[in-house]
Amino acid sequence: MNFVAFRMLIGDRAKYIGLIFAVAFSTFLLQNQISIFAGIMKNTGHRVIDITDADVWVMDPQTRYFDENKALKDTDLTRVRGVPGVDYAVRLFKGNPVARTSTGRFATCVALGLDDATLAGAPRHMILGSWEALRHPHQIVIDKAGYLMLYPGEPLELGRELELNDQRVEIAGISDALPGFVSLPIIHARYSEALNFQGQQRLQLSFVLARAQAGLSPEELALRIQEATGLKARTTWQFAWDCVVYYLQNTGIPVNFGITIAVATLVGLVVTGQTFYLFTVENLKQFGALKAIGVTNLRLLGMILLQAVVVWFVGYGFGSALAATFFNITLKVIATRHITLLWQSAAGVGVFMLIVVLLASAAGLRRVLKLQPAEVFRS
Repeated sequence: MNFVAFRMLIGDRAKYIGLIFAVAFSTFLLQNQISIFAGIMKNTGHRVIDITDADVWVMDPQTRYFDENKALKDTDLTRVRGVPGVDYAVRLFKGNPVARTSTGRFATCVALGLDDATLAGAPRHMILGSWEALRHPHQIVIDKAGYLMLYPGEPLELGRELELNDQRVEIAGISDALPGFVSLPIIHARYSEALNFQGQQRLQLSFVLARAQAGLSPEELALRIQEATGLKARTTWQFAWDCVVYYLQNTGIPVNFGITIAVATLVGLVVTGQTFYLFTVENLKQFGALKAIGVTNLRLLGMILLQAVVVWFVGYGFGSALAATFFNITLKVIATRHITLLWQSAAGVGVFMLIVVLLASAAGLRRVLKLQPAEVFRS
């Protein structure tokens, strides 16, 4: 009977291909949009996650995410260092100067000024050069995406000069920084030099990075710093999530992706469900004939479920393969790197599509179980 069910399924090639296409298209669209949405949201916290030398970020109490901050007083660094449980605390400057090449090409950058003595927060994943070169004057490290933005189509090369607020600096390293929400070059420099890139202001301390002593959790240290200083203190992951939540609440990205995901869900429910239901109904004569020769309802149930699982398996396989191919191609594009097909998305969509196909088969099954063989022969 399993062979008969399979032959019934593929006998009508047009309907069979239509079923496979509906499942595959819905699978591809859902996996694609969910993974891209999650990837973009994850990028919003990458500037925080990229700094691995800190357990706790200390900032102004009104700061909501990384790109929006109010400068602290220099004395706040001393206050944080005085909190019990702090292993070390260093300053971090963040600015957005304009970098200009010798050919006149320019781009707004994210400049991170690191503590001169420790260089805490320096990029650890280097493609060319070394982050330790920052100890020398007028040296910077720039990320690969930023380098290609300023020098499009040119090979990676150290020693090139950039102009930042009339300050000439030399590229001493090229890092593999995680992509951010906005595609801006990421420049690392010493704190004392990064201040000059932006221009002098009365207060310039953007964040204080703190590390907890052994045996003390970052969450406990953050609470201690908040109580002792009145400043806002967040662990690295808490602050990264703050960035994600800010963009979710204050941009139209969730709505745009939500509409696409809703359409894909609707296509999965309506098109796939209706197509499979019509396929079962149009084969009522065959099912009636099988009942007339003594095939039981339980056996018919197994045949229809087998058809449903085959449609789901082939359609989901094609859809997942298309999604994997898409992300494999875009992974090599500098602007969309690190946006991958999430296994959570692939698994969740697989379960969803299986439920849709099974529900559609259940609707058709009801007609089959109530079918009287005599009705078929009368028609």
